[in-house]
Amino acid sequence: MEKVCVLGAGSTPYGKLGESLVEMIVGASAGAIEDAGIEPREIGAAYISNVFGIADKQVHLGPVIMSRLGIPERPSLSIESACGSGSVSFREAYANVAAGFYDAVLVTGAEKVTHTGTAWTTTYFAYCSDFFYEGSAGASFPGLFASMARAYMSEYGATEEDFARVAVKNHDNGMLNPKAHLRKKITVDDVLSSAVVASPLKLYDCCPFSDGASSAIVCSERFAKEHGGKYVEVIGSGRGGSPAALQDRKHMTTIDSTRIASEAAYRMAGISPSDVDFAEVHDCFTIAEVVNGEDLGFFEKGKGVEAAREGKTARGGEIPLNPSGGLKSKGHPIGATGVGQVAEAYEQLTGAAGERAVKGAEVGLTHNFGATGASCAVHIFRGA
Repeated sequence: MEKVCVLGAGSTPYGKLGESLVEMIVGASAGAIEDAGIEPREIGAAYISNVFGIADKQVHLGPVIMSRLGIPERPSLSIESACGSGSVSFREAYANVAAGFYDAVLVTGAEKVTHTGTAWTTTYFAYCSDFFYEGSAGASFPGLFASMARAYMSEYGATEEDFARVAVKNHDNGMLNPKAHLRKKITVDDVLSSAVVASPLKLYDCCPFSDGASSAIVCSERFAKEHGGKYVEVIGSGRGGSPAALQDRKHMTTIDSTRIASEAAYRMAGISPSDVDFAEVHDCFTIAEVVNGEDLGFFEKGKGVEAAREGKTARGGEIPLNPSGGLKSKGHPIGATGVGQVAEAYEQLTGAAGERAVKGAEVGLTHNFGATGASCAVHIFRGA
C-alpha cells in the first residue's frame, strides 16, 4: 500500500451563504488546489459528498464540478452517508490512493440548505433516519438525541448544566475560527435559558444547519514530496456501523459504530487514544460529543461530562475536542462536515490554525458519523 497524505485544504466560510452549491464547491476546491501547489490536471479523480443537492436543483455533481475545474475527462464519484458523507468520501479517496489507482485526488463536500427553511430541512433530514420506525412517527433527530441524553442522565447522573458546558467550550473555540457559522460567546446560563427543542436539549445544545463547502487534496507520499509543500500523513482509517433505529440498539449511551471505527483506526495507526493530541468529534448535539468522546476511548463510560466539567476537553486541556468549534459553533453543512474536519486537522498539524492552534500537536483524529451513529468513519493524521 502507498502511504497516503493530505497536501492541501480549502473551505468556504460556514453559515448562510449567497453562493450556489456548485459555486461553493468550486471555490473550496480551487482553494485546496492552490494550497497544495498543484494544477487541476494533476488530479486523477474526485470524491464528492452531498446529501441535499436537490434543494439547490443540482445532483450528479461530479461531472459538473470537474467541468468547472477544467478537467471534465476525470472520473468522479458522488457519495451520500447522511451527516457522515464527508468522512466516507475521504475514506474512498484514501483507499484509492493507497491502492495505487491514483497519485492525487480531490475530495470535497458541500451543502446548500439555509434558503429552504428549518421546517423543510428538518423534514428531509429525517429521511436519513430509519424513517419507517422513527421519522414517520414524528421522531426527528433532536428528539432522538434527546432520548440518548435522557438515558445518559439516568445512567450516569449527568445534568443539563453538564451538557451546557460542552456548548460553551465549543463556542469559545469557534470565536477563534474566522470561518465558523456561530462566532458568538455564550455562557452556561445562556444555554439553559435558551428555547427547549427536545427536552433536555435546548437551542444552544443543537448545531445549526449551515451552507458551506470544504475540500482537500489526498495524494501519495511520493507525490507530496515531489511537490514540496506542507503535508500530513494519514496513519489510520476505520469505518463502523450500528443499527439505524435506536430501538434496535443494545445501549442508548454507546454508539457502536464509533467504537468499531476508532478501534480499527487505532490498530492501523499503531497507537492508543492517549497518543492523540486533539480530535474533531461529531457534536451535532452536546450529548453526541460526550458519548463519542467516551466511545473513542478518551474517557471511561460515564466520565465524559466530568472531563468537560474539569476542562480536560478545552483547547489547553488533556485532550482538546473540537478546536475548530465543532458542528456546534463552526457549523454543519452536512456533506461538507467530514471534509471540514480533515481540513482542520491539516491546518492544526501544519501550523496554519492561527489562534485556535493546539500547542505541540503532532497527532490528530477526526470522527464523523451519519444519523444517530448508524454509519461512522474515523481517521488519524500525523504531521510530517
